[in-house]
Amino acid sequence: MNDYYADLGVDRSATPEEIKKAYRKMARKLHPDVNPGPEAEEEFKRVSQAYDVLGDEAKRRQYDRGADPYGGAHEGFGAGFSFSDIMEQFFGQAAGGGRGPRPRQARGQDGLVALQVDLEQAVFGGTQELTIDTAERCGTCSGDGAQPGSGRRTCDACGGRGEVQMVQRSFLGQVMTSRPCAACQGFGEVIPNPCFECSGQGRVRSRRTMNVRIPAGIDTGTRIHLAGEGEVGFGGGPSGDLFVELRVAPHPTFTREGDDLHASVRLPMTAAALGTTLTFETFDGPQQIEIKRGTQPGDTVVLDDLGVTHLRGGGRGRLIIHADVRTPTRLDAEQEELLRRLAEVRDETDPSGQLADVDSGFMGKLRHAFKGR
Repeated sequence: MNDYYADLGVDRSATPEEIKKAYRKMARKLHPDVNPGPEAEEEFKRVSQAYDVLGDEAKRRQYDRGADPYGGAHEGFGAGFSFSDIMEQFFGQAAGGGRGPRPRQARGQDGLVALQVDLEQAVFGGTQELTIDTAERCGTCSGDGAQPGSGRRTCDACGGRGEVQMVQRSFLGQVMTSRPCAACQGFGEVIPNPCFECSGQGRVRSRRTMNVRIPAGIDTGTRIHLAGEGEVGFGGGPSGDLFVELRVAPHPTFTREGDDLHASVRLPMTAAALGTTLTFETFDGPQQIEIKRGTQPGDTVVLDDLGVTHLRGGGRGRLIIHADVRTPTRLDAEQEELLRRLAEVRDETDPSGQLADVDSGFMGKLRHAFKGR
């Protein structure tokens, strides 16, 4: 059996702190990254094994009694030492792989919900009520997870470390690995009397209602970011964020293209021919619109600054009103006679049936409208 005290250069009465100090000094000198070469590597392995025994209180007692601390396993680089322990002692805790108890509190998840708003709210903005089902901090234990007045205690299985060490056989010998403690789930603490309300989670499911501010100019697909309005985390941890995806409901009168609003007004054939003035109800109240004499199907009346508010920047889009000229389909005898007399006066009793130019008429206007987009 190796003389581990001699390997580390310490007396048998050395304190744990003296053993650690001696090991760290030799490990820095012999580490392969600092002192490459097969001889230094073997020396580093020997020193590491010595520290694995003398640095562990139980193994050191066993070794001092003359027993094999590895229970007869093969000696060498893999004979029962914990490589993570070596890396931890040499480089510090960060190199050891994040060991130790994990925090009980955790940040809550972000949430995404859909909210339908009216077109008028998209035009001017406003406030919309939103009800969500989410996780909130337990009111009974205030997120602690323990029944009020009971508290927590250190885990007996891991001694508060949050992890337990296990010896596994490998081709190198017996390798010691660390795993989260099953008794405390890696927290290092257990709750003997969990809160009756949240069962130790520190949070409960709840339904709450909030008012969401809707910016003017939003459209379907716009997302609003509400910081800290998501789920409360495990153990009463900080809340995540809430994202509200907006959907603009269809409107019976208006359709939207960008920041412009479109609407149609039905006109009798006579009103389109003679012209008239109509009162049209908009989101800004009633507006007087003038229908010019000889208005054709598809002709438009444009009202500036009555459309949707620009989401970024000032001003608003347009309100575009399309003429929907209706030709009568049912005529009584008197109406039919009047139209026949009108056709005679206008010399339209025998239409020539010539094809219109491609740029004239309703189809031409429609084609130009699509080309202009």
